Amino acid sequence: MATLASEQKIGGYTVIRLVKENLYTETYEVRDEERNRFFLKLFALKRMPAKLVGKDGQVHEIGYSKQLKHRRIVSFVEEGEYQSDEGRFPYLITDFINGTLINEKLQQGAFPEEEALAIYRQMLEGLFFMHQHGIIHNDITPRNVFINALTGEAEIIDLGHASERCSGSVPFDTVDLDVFYCANETFAGLYDEQSDIFSATAVLYTMLTGNKPWMMELSESMSRGRKGMLLKEKRKSEPIDFSIMNVGKRTQVILAKGMALPTADRYDHIQQIFNDLDSKEMPKETEHRQEDRPQQGGGQTRHDDDSYMDQSPNKVEFEIKRGNGQGFKDIAGMQELKDYLTQRIIFVIKNKEKAEKYRLTTPNGMLLYGPPGCGKSFVAEKFAEETGFNYIFVKSSDLASSFVHGSQEKIAQLFKQAADNAPVVICFDEFDALVPDRSNPAAQYSSGEVNEFLTQLNNCAQRGIFVVGTTNRPDKIDPAVLRTGRIDKQVYVPLPDKEARKEMFLMHLKGRPYNANEIDAEKLSEMSDGYIASDIAYVVNDAAMVAAFTDKDITEELLETSVKSTRPSLRKDTMQIYEDIRRKMENTERSNLTRPRIGFK
Repeated sequence: MATLASEQKIGGYTVIRLVKENLYTETYEVRDEERNRFFLKLFALKRMPAKLVGKDGQVHEIGYSKQLKHRRIVSFVEEGEYQSDEGRFPYLITDFINGTLINEKLQQGAFPEEEALAIYRQMLEGLFFMHQHGIIHNDITPRNVFINALTGEAEIIDLGHASERCSGSVPFDTVDLDVFYCANETFAGLYDEQSDIFSATAVLYTMLTGNKPWMMELSESMSRGRKGMLLKEKRKSEPIDFSIMNVGKRTQVILAKGMALPTADRYDHIQQIFNDLDSKEMPKETEHRQEDRPQQGGGQTRHDDDSYMDQSPNKVEFEIKRGNGQGFKDIAGMQELKDYLTQRIIFVIKNKEKAEKYRLTTPNGMLLYGPPGCGKSFVAEKFAEETGFNYIFVKSSDLASSFVHGSQEKIAQLFKQAADNAPVVICFDEFDALVPDRSNPAAQYSSGEVNEFLTQLNNCAQRGIFVVGTTNRPDKIDPAVLRTGRIDKQVYVPLPDKEARKEMFLMHLKGRPYNANEIDAEKLSEMSDGYIASDIAYVVNDAAMVAAFTDKDITEELLETSVKSTRPSLRKDTMQIYEDIRRKMENTERSNLTRPRIGFK
């Protein structure tokens, strides 16, 4: 029986419905006073196993959720506590994800290979971030991965089984784990990066086939130990022949290496899977040796033979794109921002002779910062196209490595390749993940990488390299990165202004059935104040779905109805946080104190 009733108030939230429950947790859909939706997970302390709660009374899952902020992991919002006659109920509020679980989507059949691999990569990006922080998920299954309806991308949910590496003693409840996604070693209490890799790859197998790997009938009354014994026997006697699956050879090899039963034959580290997914060469069946694995203490194995590094998959070539797109023409509205970038940055880096004549300092790079969903990465790409230079787009996972000093090596390779293809713009997505503030103890593991970045950024303009970083949290970036001679310009990318929203509505309507004379884009723009680009895309798509159901044109009425029923993704208190960050950045900016304030009222 649910602890909370529909329409019941808890903290600043109102319960909408119960989503799911087990012996000691209940998950609800709730809304705040502004009718924004969230998930609320309620923990019944009286019924919870003691090992799920710390000595300080903190539920481990809440602690891990606060620690893990990544776009591939459901976002922590706040925590609280509810009290009733039954005792204390700590609760966790996370962002609401409008979408479906992989488990639910599988009811429509198996996934196309390309879509399954994209979701697999996104799962791995979230797991990679967890593993960098010494945390193992331990319960990756189709029921714990959401597909966001707005973006079509995956987000990992439910950290109820998350822990540090386990070597026999398990600090979480294993009763409700789905054994078909558990690696063999977990039945002996061994949980680490490799067991997460097994689970994620087993989910890939399910997406491609519609079936659980090594599916067999197991009675609910069986103990986990008994289930594990029977399943291990089946896995040993009936190995899966991935070569006969109707997928590409690369996918077959990744499945075989990701689900290998001996851990010595399995991928050691997620970066190795990224390398195989991205490599221009076909991955080999057996490439990773047990002795090459990171040691249990978290350090890396150092090899005496330097040639090992030369032969490792750590050597990469970054894709060079040509800046021949439409540039700023593709950006709806935001004219003030485009004018600033054109006049103060692009003009200088493209006109070296005039820069020398007027003794203008050529900037090395700029940081685009601001709230999530405002198009920073898109602006960065269009900026690169506007320059007409070559450009390289880099994600944090592209520079990760399982080898000693591997990430530093990749950073050096990147800048060398950029210099060889100058003039070039390097766009770094989520720059704060690459150059975190070294004064933060949690960032000590990446100090070597930050130092390498500082070396490469020093006056990189002289080598024909201009760097663009995007971030939601500029205050998390190491201050040394933002000084003069490195990232010279810091530019705030705000919410879309009225003109931008107007153009976005027209852009998303393009190619759909509607009467242009009946659509009042001006009014829609006014109604959608505070909406980000993905909100507007959702509004138009929602109206289009209703129109498609009746086989009629999209009308102004449908669009207005959709706007009224869709709340902005960013709450007012969230926007206040970004305004505070903006003021802090503008007050501490060294080289741009006299530049105009970028933004819209």
